[in-house]
Amino acid sequence: MRIGVVHGPNLNLLGSREPEVYGHGTLADVDAAVAALARHLEAEVEFFQSNSEGALVAHVQEAGARVDGFLVNAGAYTHTSIALRDALLAVARPYVEVHLSNVFAREPFRHRSFLADRAVGVVCGFGVDSYLLALRALAGHLGRAGGRRSVFA
Repeated sequence: MRIGVVHGPNLNLLGSREPEVYGHGTLADVDAAVAALARHLEAEVEFFQSNSEGALVAHVQEAGARVDGFLVNAGAYTHTSIALRDALLAVARPYVEVHLSNVFAREPFRHRSFLADRAVGVVCGFGVDSYLLALRALAGHLGRAGGRRSVFA
């Protein structure tokens, strides 16, 4: 099982950007935690971060041929990018939308996602654990499609 982890704009600033909202962990900390859990789940992960919408779209299109699914934290593009949505739909791989903060407890414009309605699920509000919960859920989803039992059991 191979999972692509897509980090959107400003996530490269984790640890210094609004730590009261996003915590003190860095993007490297997030990736390390996801990689450790992926090893436990016998999955491979690849990571990509960009502040550019076009680079994110190009990456999803390119990675779609080699991954079984995606974890996507599109950052602000969650609320604006039809192009990223279209790329995810075009590669036809299941994905879980991820957010460190609880977007529903924030500004009203963050309550609308262009990705959520086609996602396997959405995990938000648990900091780095959002990614870990999302990885377990996506691995379980992919495993069920392959006849395996849940990764939560």
